[in-house]
Amino acid sequence: MGPEFKADAPRRFARMRAEGPVHRAQFFPGITGWIVVDHEVGRAALTHPALLKNAEPAVAMLEAAGFLGHQRGTGLGGNMLESDPPEHTRLRRLVSAAFSPKRTAALEPRITRIAHGLIDALPPAGQTDLVETFAAPLPIAVIAELLGIPEADRFDFRRWTTLAFQVNHPEYATAVASLHGFLRALVEEKRRAPGDDLLSVLVAARDEDDGRLSEDELVGTAALLVIAGHETTVNLLGNAVLALLRHPDQLGLLRADPGLLPGAIEEFLRYDSSVERTTNRYAAQDLELGGVHIPRGSVVAVALSSASRSLPQEDGGDSDTLDVTRRAARHLAFGHGIHHCLGAPLARLEARVALHTLLSRVPDLELAVPAEALDWFPVGMVRGVLSLPVRYRTVERPAEGTAS
Repeated sequence: MGPEFKADAPRRFARMRAEGPVHRAQFFPGITGWIVVDHEVGRAALTHPALLKNAEPAVAMLEAAGFLGHQRGTGLGGNMLESDPPEHTRLRRLVSAAFSPKRTAALEPRITRIAHGLIDALPPAGQTDLVETFAAPLPIAVIAELLGIPEADRFDFRRWTTLAFQVNHPEYATAVASLHGFLRALVEEKRRAPGDDLLSVLVAARDEDDGRLSEDELVGTAALLVIAGHETTVNLLGNAVLALLRHPDQLGLLRADPGLLPGAIEEFLRYDSSVERTTNRYAAQDLELGGVHIPRGSVVAVALSSASRSLPQEDGGDSDTLDVTRRAARHLAFGHGIHHCLGAPLARLEARVALHTLLSRVPDLELAVPAEALDWFPVGMVRGVLSLPVRYRTVERPAEGTAS
């Protein structure tokens, strides 16, 4: 699962699916386990009662390999993503109201203004790195405003969160420690001067009822919201634009009929998921997946990007083909079961607004480098291009009432 695999992941996963639904894998040096590459077996694994987030059955292997991400207070530990019920139920309930459909829909005008402001800032013609100037700053601004993170600090946490998805990167530990330190300081600031933001609400929940949220859980939850709340959307946008530039016929369909965009976003999620695989699950007992025996203590992950390319027969069509008109773009990009992504409605909204704004205002985008020369995240859970150089000849003026 290292850089060579990541650069060629779709083709390699296709070859694995042809050989079977479950495979042995080395996730990191010293950590081996099983990777599920099939849609139906993946769905089953994501809800299997014996596949837990509690790492106790595999602690000896994890610690021998120097892997600390399962411990609370490190990595993404101490949050709902790394918890089982009842802890997971309690933690998810505390933040779920902030991501309700009603509250998410209310963010659309602000997201629209951010998107147009970023396009306004582009030179009238020329070349830009679309990740740096558009795909990254939009979701960063949205999640930062939700959490009450000052604008001056957003550059640092973008760098920290990018590294937080690369567990064996030499700067991983430093980046995660910096992110946790920043968030602990921000929590104290919210205690002194609470604002109208989600982090202030979580701090109040912690302080008013000491049993609802521990200090480590408070910081861990904030870290999860910062990281998962924007990095995955950055990659969703980058992957979607790249897919369209590599398939000009599909780009033409979207330009001709913007009404296809909501369904097209589901297709982008299916075609090149921004989360390549799940976080680890651990077998609490011997079990069977896809006809493969999984011993107790095994590490198991689901390759969400591969599973989403393994469409059930009734969905029809070629699952390795991008089709923005696909009627049944079933995918596992947001997971399945109790850990289904809480922020999925927000990610969909951001993607719809961002892509509509970009395609309507920059009508002649093209790649500035060969697609084969693009650099992808070399390791970790996510799949996305690190940069996306594009050329364009004009930036259209925004429609009245939509400019920043």
